Amino acid sequence: MASGSLARRYAKAIIELGNTEKIGSDLRALAAAMKTSAELQTALTNPAIRRGDRRKVLDGLLQRIAAHGLTKNLVYLLLDGERLGALPAISRELDAMIEAKGGRVTAEVTSAKPLDPSQLSQITAALEKLSGKKVAVTTKHDPELLGGVVAKVGDRVYDGSLRTQLRNLRDELTK
Repeated sequence: MASGSLARRYAKAIIELGNTEKIGSDLRALAAAMKTSAELQTALTNPAIRRGDRRKVLDGLLQRIAAHGLTKNLVYLLLDGERLGALPAISRELDAMIEAKGGRVTAEVTSAKPLDPSQLSQITAALEKLSGKKVAVTTKHDPELLGGVVAKVGDRVYDGSLRTQLRNLRDELTK
């Protein structure tokens, strides 16, 4: 089974349980901890380490973040099914579902140079019009774009970069 569909199924189940903001926050914290520490990732996902020892590590983490009871149940369920490695993907899917349910979406805008506030507000307004949802924008810089912007909203990419326009022109001229 693909990890994307597994993560989506768990995320849908969490949405149906309710209290998604707290559970989502807990899962984000756990996923971030796993991402930043390779040792923690290994300690939690390696089946060669006794499950009881992994549970003790999880207990400490869950206590430190003051995890919700449903979060604890989910994490223990993942541990028992040897699926703790899917926790970051479940967290991402849950965040996307929470955003969609709230009529919000996140967008990543990449530009050749930093955008000034007026440019950013124009791009945000355009993305909100295209998506029909409230858009939270994060920005990145990539000097290789030469000019223009690339906006990624969910799984849709709007590429208005000079690099792509030049590539398309080259392809047209070589036909």
